[in-house]
This record gives sequence, C-alpha cells and structure tokens, in this order.
Amino acid sequence: MNDPVVIVGASMGGLRTAEALRRNGYLGQINIIGDEIHQPYNRPPLSKEVLSSTVTHSAVRFPHTLTDVNTNWILGTKVVRADPWAHKVFDEFGNEHPYSALVIATGLRPRKLDLENVDVLGVHALRTLDDAIGLRADLVQGAKVVIVGAGFIGCEVASTAIGLGCEVTIVAADAHPMVGALGTEFAAQLQSRHDAHGVNYFLGKGVVEILTKSSVLGPKVASIKLATGESLECDVLVQAIGSHVNTEWLQNSGIDITDGVLTDNAMRVIDAMGNVLPNVFAVGDVARFPNPIFDEIPRRIEHWNIPVETAKRVGQVLAAKFEDSQKHRDVINQEFAPIPSFWSDQFDLKLLAFGNLALADESQFIFGDKNGECVWGYYRNGTMVGVCGIGMRSVVQSYRMNFKSQTKTAQTESK
Repeated sequence: MNDPVVIVGASMGGLRTAEALRRNGYLGQINIIGDEIHQPYNRPPLSKEVLSSTVTHSAVRFPHTLTDVNTNWILGTKVVRADPWAHKVFDEFGNEHPYSALVIATGLRPRKLDLENVDVLGVHALRTLDDAIGLRADLVQGAKVVIVGAGFIGCEVASTAIGLGCEVTIVAADAHPMVGALGTEFAAQLQSRHDAHGVNYFLGKGVVEILTKSSVLGPKVASIKLATGESLECDVLVQAIGSHVNTEWLQNSGIDITDGVLTDNAMRVIDAMGNVLPNVFAVGDVARFPNPIFDEIPRRIEHWNIPVETAKRVGQVLAAKFEDSQKHRDVINQEFAPIPSFWSDQFDLKLLAFGNLALADESQFIFGDKNGECVWGYYRNGTMVGVCGIGMRSVVQSYRMNFKSQTKTAQTESK
C-alpha cells in the first residue's frame, strides 16, 4: 500500500483523523483535501462569541502539528467524484487522487429557503468562517434582523444580534424555539427568557416570499412575507433551517448515502448492497453509525464531539490495519460507544447536554429551579437517553455516566 491515506474534508473531523493516525503510529503519506481555503477551525463559536466581535481565522483556528513532509494539505479544492473500486477520488480541476485508504469527512452545508431572491444582499446562512464574516458585517446597531428557524443556531445568532444592538425577530414553523430537541415544557421556559431579552417570535408560520429593494451594490433584502399574509421588514435575513449532508460527490460510487454515509461500528463505510468497504471510512456529521449506548440503529449525530470521537476511532482502526492483521481484528471488535454532547450559549444562559435527546419519548424536570438554573432528563421507555441543563454543570456531568450505565444495563436485560 504505497498510495496515501486521503482525507476528504479539512475541518475538525479531517484534522482529528490525521492527528489520530499519527498518534497511533502511522508514518505514511496523508493527503487532506478541503474545499475551503482555510486551515481547520472551530465552527461552533461562529454563531456564539466569535460572531459578536471581529471575525478572523486566528480567533477560531485549531493549533496543530501536522506540518511534516508526509502531510499534504490540498485546500481550496473540491472533490467531485469517488471510485472505491479504483481506489481514487477526483477533484474539480480534473486531478486524480489515488488512495490506500479513504476517509470521508465532508460534513454539512446550510439548508436554504426554496424561494426567489435567496442570494441577494443581506440574506445569510451560517456554516463557514466566510459566512460568519459576511453576517458580522451586516449586524450593525439598529439593524432589523429576521431569523428563519428556531433551532440552536437561530437562537444563538439571535442572542448575538441582540447584544450588538439589533432588533431581532425569529420566524419558525415550530411552537417553541428548540422544541424538537428539548421538548415542549423546557423549550417554552427558554422562550420566556428570550422574550425578556427582546426577541420577537412569529411561531407556527412559514415564509413564502423575500422582497427586495435597490442599493448601490445591487438588490438587497427589504422584507419577507409570511404564509399568513403578514410582512416583516428586515435589513438582514438569516436562514437557520437545518443542513444538507455533503454526499453529492459520492453519487454513483456504490456507497450507501441514505441520510449521510452508512458505516459499521468501526466507522468502515458500507455499500448499497450491505458490504463493508474495508479501506473506506467516514467521520463526523456525515457518518451514520450504530451506537450501542442506545441501540444498533445507525444514526447521524450532529453534536460537536462526534467528529473528534469518530476521528479517534478511525485513526485507531486504520493505523492497526496498516500495522498488523490480528491487532486490526482486535481493534474492530472493541465497542465504540461515544456519548454525544453539545453546548449552547444564549444571552446569559449556558446550556450543556449529554446523550441523544431526540430519541426521548418523555422529558422531566429533575433538579434545580425551572425559572433559574435547572436540569432536565430525557427518557425512552423509561430509560434515560440524555440530560440537559442550564448552568449546574457539575450536576449535568454527574448524570452523564449514570444514563450510560442505565442504558447498557437495560440492553443487557433485554437480550
């Protein structure tokens, strides 16, 4: 195997995979291909504290030591096709990149409104550093900001914009902000706190039109029209309505790309016929893998620690593959059961969560003050699958291992 390990995606998942390979003893060539021009950087702060100041690459870049001659960064280059049978990927400039092993780390991109004028001045989506730089320039004091979408990104941007002196309105089809993740009661509590900070809500409503006005630089957003017929003036329109998985380049590759890239518990990619591709892996938001903490159903998890955990797993498995066949089998057979986690800073609220809250069929207030710092538990069939708190970090941390132990005990009893 003289060809390099090729990692497609130069964000956190790609970086951590390369680091894990080196840490596990792999000394061969690694080529990291990314469509952005920037070295890897931390995305979550882009909608939080970084957006509230002058946005620069230095503020969010990951420090790393992957500067050896056997690590090749190929940035500003988009991969457009993969051929797992020829062990090659192809970029937009017509170059072939042969590999001994391929790691898919292409992540997500923002979903946009399916409307005319979605690309005019003042209309934004937030995923990349360049997105954040463009949005920050428009968040001037007194600007009327409308955010479509009431998930975590939308609420974090609202918090930042309010802090910069903007007038903020959130429009969403949901009954409460973040209700899909947090449940009705907890979400309603958070909405009341947002109300106190001056966020206006138009909930249970959709956007049907983006209206524009002329400016010296070209057409610019002026207002939006809701399905109810109401109009909202805006200088800035932010789309925070979810994400698409970046798997288009894997069309016709034979890989199962139904809702991301399907893998086994060793993060080895599975093709459309159900076969494991032993030298193709996926990490991060794009990977759909089974987690035995919960069950054997493969799922994508868009939480901040999953790129790190899946990258560590791939680095360990892949380095063992190059080193020794028995060690490789032993590593594959080790259970991989990362605990998903995320945090969200909104106004003076600091949310921290562990587990997969989306699996819950019930949520319960379990500690603290509902109107102050508090902790909520999330349960599926009476078994804890997640926990989320405002403040009370040590309490939330204490439940982290409890729900993992409880879940594994329930699985053992059910077998």
